[in-house]
Amino acid sequence: MRKTCLCLLLIITTTGLLFAQYSPKKQPLVVFVTGDHEYSSEETLPLIAAALEKDYGMKTIVLKASPDYNSEENIPGLEALAQADLAVFFLRWRRLPPEQLAHIEAYLKSGKPVMGFRTSTHAFHFPEGHTSEKWNAFGEFALNAPPGWGGAAKHTHYGHESSTDVSIIPQQAHNPILTGVAKNFHVRSWLYRVLPDYPTKGSTWLLMGKAVNPDKAAIENPVAWTGTNSFGGRVFMTTMGHPEDFRQEPFQRLVINAIHYELGLKVPRKWKGKIDIQVPYRVAK
Repeated sequence: MRKTCLCLLLIITTTGLLFAQYSPKKQPLVVFVTGDHEYSSEETLPLIAAALEKDYGMKTIVLKASPDYNSEENIPGLEALAQADLAVFFLRWRRLPPEQLAHIEAYLKSGKPVMGFRTSTHAFHFPEGHTSEKWNAFGEFALNAPPGWGGAAKHTHYGHESSTDVSIIPQQAHNPILTGVAKNFHVRSWLYRVLPDYPTKGSTWLLMGKAVNPDKAAIENPVAWTGTNSFGGRVFMTTMGHPEDFRQEPFQRLVINAIHYELGLKVPRKWKGKIDIQVPYRVAK
């Protein structure tokens, strides 16, 4: 009887070890939070999300301003951030209620990674003296970026008729995030001037932008960087994000690579192919 019990125990233990060894890895969950008036993020980012699910084995949730992108005070579903492994923000001048901001704050305080696009540098725009005014500095404390017109630091751009030549910073040529990204490419986004104060000290600049046909004297500025935010979370930030940028294969690859990096996953060396993203730009509100 004792031998039989020992054999059963051995079989159960061995089976358990085999199950643990070969059990599938947890699918990472990426939550996209959109609402930007201008750049159609509620249309471009779902296409990125679909590619992540189809080609890269991830789970995604895309949250949108309601009832439409011009709604500045409501993004339903933010409680999903509690389960997220990565939060991706593409916001502009929101005024969310405290109960919704609480979900974002809890996520940030968890120290999990954060990714931001373009106008997320000025994601919130509460009036002076408002109880949520601190959120105007979201770009600064969450993304190592200027918090925008509502915060202490300010930035500008070089005119809506301009565009940007982008180049890899030579010292970062072998950075995993830049795997397969063209050394030089062109995007429709007009260049944001974030220097000299941002990105914050300690950030790693990946890509530089040079304004093409600027409306004022222009200097080169970083358009993508990584770092660690005020909560200890890993950060990837890009000031690109015009819907026409998403049509460019180098930009698509940058985004897919950065998402893997943010999740602590190996950046895929094999590109799954260009994503069909044909989303129009809309005039800013």
